[in-house]
Amino acid sequence: MSEKIRHSVTCVLIFITVISVSCDRGLHTRDIEKTQSFNEDQREDVFHNQQVECPTDKDPVIGERGAGKDSVNVFPDVESEPLVARMESGAIVERLEIPKEPLRFEKPAAVKGIYVNAWAAGSKTKSEQLIDLASRTEINTFVVDIKDASGYVSHPTRVEAAHQMGADQQIRITDLLGLLDRLHTNGIYPIARIVVVKDPLLTKKKPELAIQDNAGGGWIDEKGASWANLFEGLVWDYHLSLAKEMIAIGFPEIQWDYIRFPDSPKEHLERASFPNSLGRTRSEAVSGFLDHVRKQTQSEQVAMTADVFGATTSLNYDLGIGQLWEEVVRRVDVVLPMVYPSHYWSGSFNIEEPNQYPYEVVKAALGDGLERSSKVVNAGSIRPWLQDFSLGAPPYGGPEIRAQIQATYDAGINEWILWNAASRYTEEGLVPQEGFPEGFEPMMRFNGSVVPVSSRLMDKDSLAAVMQEDTLARPQ
Repeated sequence: MSEKIRHSVTCVLIFITVISVSCDRGLHTRDIEKTQSFNEDQREDVFHNQQVECPTDKDPVIGERGAGKDSVNVFPDVESEPLVARMESGAIVERLEIPKEPLRFEKPAAVKGIYVNAWAAGSKTKSEQLIDLASRTEINTFVVDIKDASGYVSHPTRVEAAHQMGADQQIRITDLLGLLDRLHTNGIYPIARIVVVKDPLLTKKKPELAIQDNAGGGWIDEKGASWANLFEGLVWDYHLSLAKEMIAIGFPEIQWDYIRFPDSPKEHLERASFPNSLGRTRSEAVSGFLDHVRKQTQSEQVAMTADVFGATTSLNYDLGIGQLWEEVVRRVDVVLPMVYPSHYWSGSFNIEEPNQYPYEVVKAALGDGLERSSKVVNAGSIRPWLQDFSLGAPPYGGPEIRAQIQATYDAGINEWILWNAASRYTEEGLVPQEGFPEGFEPMMRFNGSVVPVSSRLMDKDSLAAVMQEDTLARPQ
């Protein structure tokens, strides 16, 4: 295949991956609405104080095959080729070296972050553009893909289980230590994102660890995807080994994503079976995973955080996916609800078109979460994922981004992270590093219109006058 054709194919694959992730991630509440009803009934420092015990190449989890060390195989029955990591082009990549003295990152007073996909993190040009964005604005945190929903690990890992799954054969971040060094130099706090059960490589190589179909074989969802079974302890240990490796190289925070069960329509889920459940509920499987990874890393100075569906803040059941708000917040340092306005169905919070009311939706959703967390002893803090992408009308720009951020502050939370699957962010919605110029007031979408941020504090008549001015100012 010529380099030109290879490049074209790669670009198409990247585009498809980005679109798929953007459309698949988070709560598809319109699908859930078909099978479930909406019900609105309703720490301390996140770091441990112990000294880090950094794994090395002698560590039984991190140890490299063929290096003269005995390593513990998560999947001892799986045969694999010699431990070689490759890029998608087939080029061999040198294995990750575990530093004797990893970098130490200081957590910001308030995390204000963006998601950085593996392609962007691995590209010197794109990563520098995002670092420049942080230098110009309030952004101080990058959530970096370490393992995404494709099943591939982004870096040349030393974890043998990843090699056995073939997860190290499309390396996108060839110099992860170099990336961490650049983030450290620029004062950017890094978070390692690890996707768990959305893993087609794992379910193909180890089909017995997948959710099963009552008719035989592995269960497939309505989109043709297979899912790992969160009741299986080997699924836990595989991802724990990746987390330990990231702790060893200096990541101060691990963010778990897709720690749940499928959110498929009822007719699809009726065929699904879950071996090794042993009488446990789905919520207990999620809780068990979080307890396990916490216990196995408790001697290390690292924060454990978890992504959850946005609706978990408001619903008093687990949505059928195992995510029950109270059970998650009591087990993590930070919980990250994906409160994307576009993902709520009509009627949520008594709003007919939630996507047109980003301020109102985010504030209401976070308010529900805060109220429920207040009843949980030692509950983790809340740091929402906010929407920096367009899905339906209106298209999201600066006013919509600012509205969500302001809603977060007005709810009583000072941290947030923006999600855009392609890692393209709207600078207009962010505060400049030096602050806004004197006399300048940013705009936000409030009550269905784009108005100055201070308008949210006006009485009804004053707000109506401002909204009328906004309507008259629009092109006819």
